[in-house]
Amino acid sequence: MRLALSAGIGGLLFGYDTGVISGALLYMREDFESIDKNTWLQETIVSMAVAGAIVGAALGGFLSDSLGRKKSILGADIVFFVGAIVMAAAPNPWVIVIGRLLVGLGVGMASMTAPLYISEASPARIRGALVSTNGLLITGGQFMAYVINLAFTKAPGTWRWMLGVAGLPALIQFVLMMSLPESPRWLYSRDKVDEAKSTLEKIYSPEEVEEEMALLKASIESEKADEAAIGETMLTKLKNAFKNPVVRRGLYAGVTVQVAQQFVGINTVMYYSPTIVQFAGFASKSVALSLSLITAGLNAFGSIVSMLFVDRYGRKRLMIISMAGIIFFLIFLSVVFIEASSHAPKVGSIESVLFGANSTCSAYAGATSSAAAGKWSCMTCLKAKCGFCSNKASEYHPGACLVDSKHNRDLCLGEDRVFFEQGCPSKFGILAVVFLGLYIVSYSPGMGTVPWIVNSEIYPLKYRGVGGGIAAVANWVSNLIVSESYLTLTEHLGPGGTFFLFAGVSTLSLCLIIWFVPETKGLPFEEVEKMLAEGYRPCGGRKVKGEKVGKVTGDDNAA
Repeated sequence: MRLALSAGIGGLLFGYDTGVISGALLYMREDFESIDKNTWLQETIVSMAVAGAIVGAALGGFLSDSLGRKKSILGADIVFFVGAIVMAAAPNPWVIVIGRLLVGLGVGMASMTAPLYISEASPARIRGALVSTNGLLITGGQFMAYVINLAFTKAPGTWRWMLGVAGLPALIQFVLMMSLPESPRWLYSRDKVDEAKSTLEKIYSPEEVEEEMALLKASIESEKADEAAIGETMLTKLKNAFKNPVVRRGLYAGVTVQVAQQFVGINTVMYYSPTIVQFAGFASKSVALSLSLITAGLNAFGSIVSMLFVDRYGRKRLMIISMAGIIFFLIFLSVVFIEASSHAPKVGSIESVLFGANSTCSAYAGATSSAAAGKWSCMTCLKAKCGFCSNKASEYHPGACLVDSKHNRDLCLGEDRVFFEQGCPSKFGILAVVFLGLYIVSYSPGMGTVPWIVNSEIYPLKYRGVGGGIAAVANWVSNLIVSESYLTLTEHLGPGGTFFLFAGVSTLSLCLIIWFVPETKGLPFEEVEKMLAEGYRPCGGRKVKGEKVGKVTGDDNAA
């Protein structure tokens, strides 16, 4: 447990990083006008960590094989810690981007190496439970990030503390890992047999050690034989993988579920949750962070539910139920945001001039000579890159459309009003938060965890590393596309149109899951391989007709 929890801090760092930026971004916009005015810069700050994680995952695989699992995790801690300090001390937005890239590298290295290390250094009888702690700590890290964000809302430096605190878990993990052994599997593969045996003696009872050593020897020898069969270089392995029909069918399933996991829009909620809450009409940053804490808590709860039910109800069934709920609540979210937009309070001409002519939004001032001014609402004001100062009597009455600046924001707040920059006052706001929570409840137990389980089971043994690597890269790239485009989509389509787009993509993803993904519940790896070789029907069962394939253990090019 000490080993699993120590290495699992890598998952906590992953979760913390994805959660903390959502709150920090709210306060960065206050300190840097260039961030506040440039959607693409906000997206770059958020998604640069994902770009770094793609490189870090590939680098982590190389380092874990060449230097060892333990040293690779220690290296990830150093990179992550440096990235956190760089972000906390950043004098300008581009230094924040560099810090995010470094943090992403650390996250990618840890996400690749930590589960592998836990798996290889855990007793077989509790290996599954210990590896799953990594996933639980990811969602726990996201929840912790929102708590930390909320704690520092009133502190001087706000976002600097939020991002800097991330270095503390990395430092703790570095210290804890120093006292832990290297993976016995890696030690044996490097001919350090005595060290491997010494590590196994700390994990297993004396009567089990020799049996484990024999299994380890057989496994390493089989792996070396497989390397000779499929090639030693990554390029050769990839070529042989795509030539083999069995592996291709596994990749159809594995890549489908990983891409679908991201294209349902989940990381828009994780990365931009407080911003989405502001879209719903909650202008207060502390209120937005508090409500976002609920979604993070539901996500963590869902991962526990998945651990309880995935072996009982099956992988595919859980994903289908999850996707149905996701689509349903995305459509409801879309309707709520569209209704909120259409019922946005009007801009009042008298209200807008109360703060002086220089404070009035120039786009609105230019429309006052025509009937167009009477059609302006809060949403029209925000689309013109201005801010909406609500009416003192009621947020839902006509308010002022002002130039979006710190001076005008302070003037508005000084009059006991609320200044809206991201969303408009709305009676539908609480509904949006409720449906956002239900969306998370639908996502987390199924699409949140099951794609990773499917990818650990769907590939033949000797192609498991290659297949899992391809699917993981597909996941990170999809994550990057979604996180880099979300704010731009909301600018052009609005929050309602963007969620409706996600609902459409999720519907297509559900069809692909039904068609390409077989059920692997309770099947030994050999049975999964046999099912892929024979083919399978979308609704279950095996095909009788179709492409004939050679066994994976034989000629990969057999037809």
